[in-house]
Amino acid sequence: MNTPNKITLFRIILIPVFIVIFLGSIPDRKTADIIALVIFCVASMSDFLDGYLARKHNMVTDFGKLMDPLADKLLVCITLICFVKLRGPEYVGDYSFPTWCAIIIMTREFAISGIRQLAADKGVIIAAGIWGKVKTVVQLFMCIDYIIMPEFIDMGQEWFAVTGVVLMYLATGLTVISLVDYLLRNRKVLKISVK
Repeated sequence: MNTPNKITLFRIILIPVFIVIFLGSIPDRKTADIIALVIFCVASMSDFLDGYLARKHNMVTDFGKLMDPLADKLLVCITLICFVKLRGPEYVGDYSFPTWCAIIIMTREFAISGIRQLAADKGVIIAAGIWGKVKTVVQLFMCIDYIIMPEFIDMGQEWFAVTGVVLMYLATGLTVISLVDYLLRNRKVLKISVK
């Protein structure tokens, strides 16, 4: 197993660790949030690192093609599910994370995965577009904000919570835009794939 694949596997291993920490294995909520934030950031950075190394050193493998995007989607989707549980109205009030947002983002992620698989079966590789890349970056900042948000609210820094809500709406909007852009750019490929 090459280095990029090891990094991908490391990211997958971090996901259940994140879940256990973030969902309350540590009684002190503030400590749990800080540790969860570190784990999420390390996992997110490893995503960029394994892709960079695989391309730079020509170490792209079938394992990487399958597991790297799966690891990314698992990290984001599981984090959103945790937000629905831990960042509901009873925890952050006006700054709660809505279920509908998680549903929209998760639906888009799995829909794109399915379309890419259909295209790949026909020997067509669909590259990510600029809107998808921007969406990913905004999602990461949104997740970081929501993980640590209660600590800032407790300190009276509600601007941080407002920023999180803005990022949440922005990420959701970009999710829809990137999906539409993806479908329009690849409509010819999709026609071939569904035949």
